[in-house]
Amino acid sequence: MTTNSSSNAISRKDYILSITIIGMFFFIFGFVTWLNGILIPFLRTACELTDFEAYFVTFAFYASYLVMSLPASTVLKKTGFINGMSLGLWIMAAGALIFIPAAMTRTFGLFLFGLFVEGAGLTLLQTASNPYITIIGPPESAAKRISIMGIANKFAGAIAPIILASIILKDSDVLQAKLAEAADAAARVTILDELASRVIMPYIVMAIVLVLLGLLIRYAPLPEIDTDAEDEASGEANAHKTSIWQFPHLILGVIALFFYVGVEVIAGDSIIRYGQSIGISMSSAKYFTSLTLVSMVIGYIIGIICIPKYFSQVFALKACTVLGVIFSLGAILIPSGLVFSMSFVDIMTLKPIQLVVPVTVLFVALMGLANSLVWPAMWPLALDGLGRFTKTGSAMLVMAIAGGAVIPLLYGKFATIFTTQSAYWICVPSYIIIMYYAFIGHNAGKGK
Repeated sequence: MTTNSSSNAISRKDYILSITIIGMFFFIFGFVTWLNGILIPFLRTACELTDFEAYFVTFAFYASYLVMSLPASTVLKKTGFINGMSLGLWIMAAGALIFIPAAMTRTFGLFLFGLFVEGAGLTLLQTASNPYITIIGPPESAAKRISIMGIANKFAGAIAPIILASIILKDSDVLQAKLAEAADAAARVTILDELASRVIMPYIVMAIVLVLLGLLIRYAPLPEIDTDAEDEASGEANAHKTSIWQFPHLILGVIALFFYVGVEVIAGDSIIRYGQSIGISMSSAKYFTSLTLVSMVIGYIIGIICIPKYFSQVFALKACTVLGVIFSLGAILIPSGLVFSMSFVDIMTLKPIQLVVPVTVLFVALMGLANSLVWPAMWPLALDGLGRFTKTGSAMLVMAIAGGAVIPLLYGKFATIFTTQSAYWICVPSYIIIMYYAFIGHNAGKGK
């Protein structure tokens, strides 16, 4: 995809401002998205759910991408990228406010509705911001820009579960003991109601911040990008295209991205519950999502340094898919009783923490490293040459985020039928499908 016509029209000052502001939005994506890793065990206790039922948290959140992606594309055609981002933030704020009545009534369905609305806002925000950051600069460095966004995203994701856990799960092990000792149903309900109410204040604060950010983006001096003008640079090869379905490299990219988001969500959102299931206390397990996201940040840093100077976006994608298979097998095959200890400082208390980590859990966390450059590399490859179809193509790629609804739910079902460890087998064929796109599929229909 040639984007010089877009990037040359934007001054360096506007370019840096745009990168900075969009980076802030990716921080918000990460903060909101990776709270699910804490919400799964929290709602499992508060709403008295099974493992399978608890994974409807990810289903409700990511299903909104499937439902809302194409409507988001239509909205963006009317509003443009900038106003669309602002609207997305306000929809997310509405979703956060739904958590208040959900917590007050301890109604799981209402929690799921709030998550769906949050996901709908994120759908609009992502449909606008991902192509924006992809086409605002040179195409050969698109993966580098998305990697920078990824660091903002995953840094937020690393701290979000720790912050929320310190508020809503600060004494979860003691709470579990009280629930086990509760003499009657009324006492149990009182304990669970108190637990559920803990999410009210954090989500009120989140809603206020999202509303203010929506106002900021609405009045920020961000340049609007005209993707229709991209056809001038796409040449005759794109002139005869009449449908988005005439871009097989995009369609295959959507399929691959579906499975990628599924394994990314599994690596981040299942790891806490997995740790609990093999005997790790919540006081240690609550940090496991952060391990996954730190490993992703390491991958992003490698991408920023090395793409395109030392290796290409395509090479990065190939390497990540191979690592994904290796780390998945490590998580599945290593005995759960093999553990090691690591020390670090808790960001909330600033006190040193001795963390017990099973080696199998470490391999789940390392899947974050394997996942890190898949998203940054796939977006520019899938949007290559779309021109006036860019908004629709972006919407279809965002729709693929619904993989985060389906694949983790299947993981939860397999965890219930078999074990939480053997359920990770679902990751192996997922990575193999992404591998096909990395080695072959990204060139489909390009005559290369």
